[in-house]
Amino acid sequence: MIELRNVHRHYAMSGQTVRALEDVSLGIGAGEFVAITGQSGSGKSSLLNILGCLDHPTSGHYLIEGRDVATLDDEASSDIRNRRIGFVFQSFHLLPRLTVRENVLLPLRFNRQPPAGVQERADALLERVGLADRRHHRPGELSGGQMQRAAIARALLLQPALLLADEPTGNLDSRSAADVLALIDEVHHDGQTVVLVTHDNDIAARAPRRVRLHDGRIEHDSALH
Repeated sequence: MIELRNVHRHYAMSGQTVRALEDVSLGIGAGEFVAITGQSGSGKSSLLNILGCLDHPTSGHYLIEGRDVATLDDEASSDIRNRRIGFVFQSFHLLPRLTVRENVLLPLRFNRQPPAGVQERADALLERVGLADRRHHRPGELSGGQMQRAAIARALLLQPALLLADEPTGNLDSRSAADVLALIDEVHHDGQTVVLVTHDNDIAARAPRRVRLHDGRIEHDSALH
């Protein structure tokens, strides 16, 4: 479903070149659950930004559903980000003045043709993540675990082909983290393609496939061993 071919990502910083990614080739099939691991500075964030069409390789190619992202204009790239990719971040990114339901429906603000039944889907997702009775509350009235579950519901609203989760339990206590990880497991078992970025090996072990980065290169891919 997604494929990176000999991807490099270099940055200029203080007159020096930072080699964030070096010759990364990776293919992820539809329905896979892959954990991307590595220490701070290993290239996880750079890889996630490319997978999410938030950044482009310095060289090499990134294809999603057979389309080379480098050939797309800004509008087409934005459309892929909104329709085909769902994001779950460590910091939730819920708007404090909106209700939980309004936050879940937020992707519609960037969608000129809302899909049929999307309002009903939002309510069904809130039921699924255990927040049906909190739909009219604001984020400040929720626990961290509840806010992350709301963020997952928002990410799934438009039925994306790919769910990217960046350290989704980093700001949660152990019980809330377990609830969120169980929900991500459930999403995967329903057939969703999931890429989870984490520095925690115990969390990574939940994924059937694990890819470890070191100094911008793939050091280990459990699918190849």
